[in-house]
Amino acid sequence: MKTMSNVDPKELAKFGDLAHRWWDPNSEFRPLHEINPLRLDWIDRHVGLDGKRVLDIGCGGGILAEAMAGRGAIVTGIDLSEKPLGVARLHLYESGLKVDYRQVAAEELASEMPAAFDVVTCMEMLEHVPDPASTVRACAELVKPGGAVFFSTINRNPKSYLFAVIGAEYILKLLPRGTHDYARFIRPAELARYAREAGLQNEEIIGMHYNPFTKQYSLGPGSGVNYLMRTQRRC
Repeated sequence: MKTMSNVDPKELAKFGDLAHRWWDPNSEFRPLHEINPLRLDWIDRHVGLDGKRVLDIGCGGGILAEAMAGRGAIVTGIDLSEKPLGVARLHLYESGLKVDYRQVAAEELASEMPAAFDVVTCMEMLEHVPDPASTVRACAELVKPGGAVFFSTINRNPKSYLFAVIGAEYILKLLPRGTHDYARFIRPAELARYAREAGLQNEEIIGMHYNPFTKQYSLGPGSGVNYLMRTQRRC
């Protein structure tokens, strides 16, 4: 089951073409591999993943989904791009972990399985869809009352254009050119509004920072470029 209403076919094709390189830590997906321990620990610290029923929206090749399964979560990963899901399923044979991968839109799954999950994650995905507010509403519908929803995305301002587009794609070459569309970046106030209107309470905003000298990522104050938001569905 899938719907193509809130999706950009060019975005699907872009990540589909790179799918075979998803689990190569030295590929175009190297930043995802390097930030994954940070975001995994952040999520686990707040919800205790062991035994939780978790949905990872926009799971791609499964880097975060597998990591959460490794912490004992019962994980479902969804994406609309077929090739990354194929890679994700194949990688389970190597890792020995269990993740239920499905090709379905968040909005469609929300109609099928409302309030079914203890935790929902939607990471590095909102800036790639035409209607991020629709995805946020689906997240809120999918999580149980009192459950946690985690987002990560990129702020929209001159600094983020300089660092996330010019710096990351053209100078440091951390990402392929054209990975991001600056017009789709989302200010924290905008994401907070989408969350509030969907019935989610904002609990925390934290920045994801990259040091080009040490080539290390870290979490800390400041949401000028990449940031993560932790929310809770109101009971």
